[in-house]
Amino acid sequence: MAKRDYYEILGVSKGASESEIKKAYRKAAMKYHPDKFSNASDKEKEEAEAKFKEVNEAYQVLSDANKKAQYDQFGHAAFEQGGAGAGGYGGFNGGFGGFDDLGDIFSSFFGGRSGGGFGGFGGGQGYGAREPEPGSDLRYNLEITLEEAAKGVEKTIKYRREGKCPECDGTGAEKGSKMKKCPKCDGEGTIHVTQRTMFGDFQSTQECDQCHGKGEVPEKKCHKCGGSGIAKETVERKVKIPAGIDDGQRLRLSGMGNASHEGGPNGDLYIYIIVKHNPIFERREDDLLAELPISYITATLGGEVEIPIIGGKKNMKIPAGTQTGKIFRLRGEGMPNPRSGNKGDLLIKVEIEVPTGLNKEQEELLRKFESSLTGKNYKKKVF
Repeated sequence: MAKRDYYEILGVSKGASESEIKKAYRKAAMKYHPDKFSNASDKEKEEAEAKFKEVNEAYQVLSDANKKAQYDQFGHAAFEQGGAGAGGYGGFNGGFGGFDDLGDIFSSFFGGRSGGGFGGFGGGQGYGAREPEPGSDLRYNLEITLEEAAKGVEKTIKYRREGKCPECDGTGAEKGSKMKKCPKCDGEGTIHVTQRTMFGDFQSTQECDQCHGKGEVPEKKCHKCGGSGIAKETVERKVKIPAGIDDGQRLRLSGMGNASHEGGPNGDLYIYIIVKHNPIFERREDDLLAELPISYITATLGGEVEIPIIGGKKNMKIPAGTQTGKIFRLRGEGMPNPRSGNKGDLLIKVEIEVPTGLNKEQEELLRKFESSLTGKNYKKKVF
């Protein structure tokens, strides 16, 4: 069966503007929306499902400038190799990929969250039905030294979070009290709400605000948590910081965040790493940079100097005639890469320190030395 023209499906002309296409799509999508056919016959449901898919397929192409240009030039043949349909629109059981405005459209008119599919077709879950929300995530700022970042370290952290109430074990019921069927939703966990819109009256299914989707409430609320099942607690645990971690990076501890108010899983704890300023080393990805002041005599005659490295010191040879700004590279003395384990390098930048506070004898010796030099002793100086 030949596909219908996309412009015909949305009821717009080929020269329609972006706003006109979007407006037509909204009108057509609402016309064939599944909730309007929940009480219809199977045949009517199937026809509506087919038209709803057709509308979304047309909009997916005509709302995209590149796809629209291809369609205008080649028609449906432009997408016969999977071009247009590759993004998908998920049918009625899997949500809709590629449409940023669908959530706004349907949540405005039907209420609830867009976490599930649309009921009424293929046994899909009712609109608004969803899994219990997990608890909220937490952030913890952890300060470490550069040396700890280089070698890895284990730290003990302590923080406050919303946890399961110890009195009622998270049920929200007072000890000795039982749970009963929620009177508002009759144990269903959801309630039906009728909303009046410009398109008419629509009924949506929403989570019960009394039992938060659980379907039951305590006969007597816990005196400690007031029936929420949540209480503040202090958590202490050890955290391993991997070698090579950098400032601003974070670690995720699954399930270590706040407890859920709806019986879902705990949120996560995110540990943000703050590496303290180091007075000697500057980090550049996996390399370290340090400035090394040396004397004029050492720079001129050469010699061996002691340099700082992470966790200790090391001797390094300075060749005669070393100029200020010269950079020496020490392989493998930098930071380890957390993924590969390979270490970066240590870059030593030489800075020749000019002596100050000379006495007259020292000044005279320097003048005699200066007068003994000729042009061959300097590569850059112009006499």
